Amino acid sequence: MSSNGSIIKLDHVHKVYDTGKIKVEALRGVDLDVRQGEFLTLVGPSGSGKSTLMNILGCLDSPTEGTYYFRGEQVQGLSLNRLAEIRNRRVGFVFQNFNLLPFSTALENVELPMVFGGVPTRERRKRGEEVLERVGLGDRMDHKPTELSGGQMQRVAIARALVNHPDLILADEPTGNLDTASGQEIVNLFEELWKAGHTIMIITHDPNLPMRTERTLHMRDGSLHNGNGEGQ
Repeated sequence: MSSNGSIIKLDHVHKVYDTGKIKVEALRGVDLDVRQGEFLTLVGPSGSGKSTLMNILGCLDSPTEGTYYFRGEQVQGLSLNRLAEIRNRRVGFVFQNFNLLPFSTALENVELPMVFGGVPTRERRKRGEEVLERVGLGDRMDHKPTELSGGQMQRVAIARALVNHPDLILADEPTGNLDTASGQEIVNLFEELWKAGHTIMIITHDPNLPMRTERTLHMRDGSLHNGNGEGQ
């Protein structure tokens, strides 16, 4: 499903956290090229740098050194407003804990990124209903998270990630809080979205998930390696 268009390009990216007493090098010269339409998994032990890399890719954090290009645009030096626009409109986030508003309906949760984006009410509802239908929750739009199963809550989170038609979907342990059957359904949904043309990166500890994706990236001690153990 890949094409030649580059969504993400990292050139020798480092990330150092300086507490004043100690410096922790979370990323050590990471190079990465993610093309449009790829389906990837990012694996590695706790503390290897996976979350730091995801935060940088999602414009939640910035490199200490090196260069990050998103769709050809250099991320470092962008205004806070521009970074917020990329996070809201061009990256779709899916989290292990769903991050849904507990007293809002499924539809209201999905509409939230469009509220921040200034999308008119009627358009928000139309697009929200369309993506909830797409993830199989057309009959659960008015249900609150407490009235949904774990798998259904994650489907709402995926619908919310899709609603602004992002260039990239970043999913952090999306099956981590689900039973085996529900987790399998979520993986199947991601696979369907990839086949429909979406670019997806999943951060996971699930040993079976990499077998379902095109490419697996391994993080070890802040360095990125490809599937056969060689540095990228």
